[in-house]
Amino acid sequence: MIETSWIVGLGVILFFIGLLGAFTRKNAIVVLMCIEVMLNAANLNFVAGATHYSDVDGWVFTAIAIAIAAAEVAIGLAILLSLYSTQETISLDEANILRN
Repeated sequence: MIETSWIVGLGVILFFIGLLGAFTRKNAIVVLMCIEVMLNAANLNFVAGATHYSDVDGWVFTAIAIAIAAAEVAIGLAILLSLYSTQETISLDEANILRN
C-alpha cells in the first residue's frame, strides 16, 4: 500500500503544474486543460484523505468536484465556441471582446 503522504505530495505537484500552466499559456484550450489538472489534483487529495482517515466524506467531495469540473468544461467550451465564432481565434491575448 502506498503511503498517504506520497499521494498528497503527488497531488500538490500536479496542482502546481496545472497552476503554472494556467498562468503561462496563451491558448484557451490548454488553460482549460490545466484547470482540469488542478481539479483532478484536488480530487486526488480528497481521496487520499478519505483513505487515510477511513471516511466517506472525501469520496463525496470528489464526486461533487467531478460534477463541478464537468460543468466548468461545458461552460468553458461554450465560451470558447462563442469567441471563435466572433473573432476566429482562441488566443487569450486577443479575447478582449469579453470585457465589454
